[in-house]
Amino acid sequence: MAGKKRKKQRKHPKLWLGFKVVLLLFLLTILVGGIFFYFKYGKDIFAMQDEAKALVKASSTETFRASETSIVYNNKGNEIAKLKGDKDSYYVESGDLPQYAKDAVIVTEDKKFYSHNGIDMKGIMRAFWALVKNNGEKKQGASTITQQLARVIFLSTKKTYERKIKEIFIAQELEKKYTKEQILEFYLNSIYYMNGYYGLEAASRGYFNKSCNELSLAQIAFLSAIPNNPTLYDPLKNFDNTVKRKNRILDQMLEDKAITQVQYDEAYNEKIKLNMQEVKKRDYIQTFVSYCAIRELMKANGFEFRNDFDSKKERKQYEEEYEEEYSIAQQMLKNNGYKIYTSIDLKKQKKLQQAVNSNLSAFKEKETNGTYKMQGSAVCLDNKNGRVVAIVGGRSQETEGYSLNRAFQSFRQPGSSIKPLIVYTPTLERGSTASTTVHDYKFKDGPSNSDGTYSGYISMRYAVEKSKNTVAWQLFDELKPEVGLQYLLDMNFSKIVKSDYYLSASLGGLTYGTSTLEMASAYSALENDGKYREPTCIVKILDGEGKEIVSDHVEQETIYKKDAAHSMTDILTGVITRGTARGLGLDNGQPSAGKTGTTNDKKDGWFCGYTPYYTTAVWVGYDSPKTVNDLYGSTYPGRIWHDYMSELHKNLEIKEFSLEGIPDNNNSPSHYDNPDEKKVPERKDKIDEDSDDNRDVDRDSDDDDNKVDKDTDDNPPPDNAEKQTPTPEPDITEPPATEEPEEQPPDDNPGGVDDMGVPE
Repeated sequence: MAGKKRKKQRKHPKLWLGFKVVLLLFLLTILVGGIFFYFKYGKDIFAMQDEAKALVKASSTETFRASETSIVYNNKGNEIAKLKGDKDSYYVESGDLPQYAKDAVIVTEDKKFYSHNGIDMKGIMRAFWALVKNNGEKKQGASTITQQLARVIFLSTKKTYERKIKEIFIAQELEKKYTKEQILEFYLNSIYYMNGYYGLEAASRGYFNKSCNELSLAQIAFLSAIPNNPTLYDPLKNFDNTVKRKNRILDQMLEDKAITQVQYDEAYNEKIKLNMQEVKKRDYIQTFVSYCAIRELMKANGFEFRNDFDSKKERKQYEEEYEEEYSIAQQMLKNNGYKIYTSIDLKKQKKLQQAVNSNLSAFKEKETNGTYKMQGSAVCLDNKNGRVVAIVGGRSQETEGYSLNRAFQSFRQPGSSIKPLIVYTPTLERGSTASTTVHDYKFKDGPSNSDGTYSGYISMRYAVEKSKNTVAWQLFDELKPEVGLQYLLDMNFSKIVKSDYYLSASLGGLTYGTSTLEMASAYSALENDGKYREPTCIVKILDGEGKEIVSDHVEQETIYKKDAAHSMTDILTGVITRGTARGLGLDNGQPSAGKTGTTNDKKDGWFCGYTPYYTTAVWVGYDSPKTVNDLYGSTYPGRIWHDYMSELHKNLEIKEFSLEGIPDNNNSPSHYDNPDEKKVPERKDKIDEDSDDNRDVDRDSDDDDNKVDKDTDDNPPPDNAEKQTPTPEPDITEPPATEEPEEQPPDDNPGGVDDMGVPE
């Protein structure tokens, strides 16, 4: 028998030898790989481990309760606002946290919470395998509750392998220092529940207007659904998704015997009804500073901003990522004790607010919440650096519960104020000059001028000064919409969509429109030799330890050629001295340039203008678009601009525009200098009749001594038009030029309010 066994063992000796060789090679590979990894990465990894130990060692229970206030400073370095989170006020001790909330979090986020040492290796392997199976697309998370806590409290949101390694080390150290109950307490008081709510108590008060220990099982499960993916399970935007996940959580709790069948049935069938807290009003400075600071933090965390997309799906995906990162950065802003230095000048802010208030004072009608129906917005930039020094998002009033900052949160059709940006300056770049001859005539499927007559062959200067729609349309057709609109995309205009690529865009017919902030920054680029600077009020941001995380640096991008920008500036000075804005020149004689804009049916009025010192853009209209009989770019918006800019410049030295590079023939006389020129009657000529871009529109332009004929309805989209698909019409009404603007508007114009905004 023994002999037989020995014989059996010696069977297939070559196979056995091969196996041993392969095994040896495998072990050698691991050994060599391990040695290589150690020498290349080992030092860094050990350093990260030491850092994790130091961080956790220095922590205390107060570390997880802290909600340090961020301070905002104006351009003089004086404190002007505080940005404070809710954590401290709503912190709940473990004994007061509902047991159901603890159970719900554990069954959904980390079933092995009470058995692991901070990380779940099997979970990490499952997530890795899912990543491989889905070609790199993340389908399954692997972070334990402790890891998530480590990320929220100690780390940035930047997604790197380095951060993940640090997260693992910190989680392990947390498990050594704190109990499971403490870690769960810290987690439930710091995790994000969307819409500005951090911690279970803040979410409970925010969504249901009561303390977390007063919540029903169904309400707890509902809230527990949100942190897994705050954007996907946002109760305000994706309520049904949140309810579905709430039900899945109840299923898991029943399966794990955390609740009984009776409790399950009752909670499953309970109808969830939100009871939101009233949002308190925030002033225009604070809302804008918060917005700018959050975007700077997002940028510092590696987020890449975009405004051009190939499909609706791509845009939607970006918007979801943007909102998620915005919310994370907002949490950092409110709780990390930053020192935020801004370019806001309180004196200029006060003057701009006064100009808006006084010029719209005759409009007294209000909404039920006390908000004025007739509104305006304005933004002033310092041309030395392109930064915002004053921003007004509406009229001043004692109103609670309303915080819309129309200057950057509302988007309206810009009318003719868009022409210099996408038609005339690009045309000047391609060799035209102010004296280039253009043809003002009526053609099929094109826009009309106000009195039905046309001036024939005129200079481009005159066409701009009188806001000739026919000329802008023809030049834009030659240029092509995709070329003209690219200038706006390059200047980060955020609402340009595929439906804007028509000739009507040349006259302001944009689907969603533009913001006052965007228009101000674009006109400032004309003054700045054609170089664009992102409009912001942030100078620098320091963290709680005084480390500079956002530096005092202004980036510039060339949008227009210098000579074209200077030529456009020269032409736009004529708009104020001779054209549609005649009579709006500054009181001290400071040279200025600008353009009026009035949409169809006079629903929106714009004036965008600048000097070598400052650029200011102004919008006036109802929140819900409504005709205002005497609203033109040269009336209420123009008066606001004139009053504010005159006050701003009264003690400044007169400074001329830089006109370097303008061709000699650019300074040719205006069409106005030829009084004997006769107007040419309407012609039957046509251009490119078969083009799909030539839609039938009958709109108004401005002609000297002409009356404005009957407007057609432009149906501009509301401020929340992202969720709609309106058909844009060109906004092109311009008034006859007047030496002196009319005095006061009527006070009986009804309207509505649309408070669409960005996340706070």
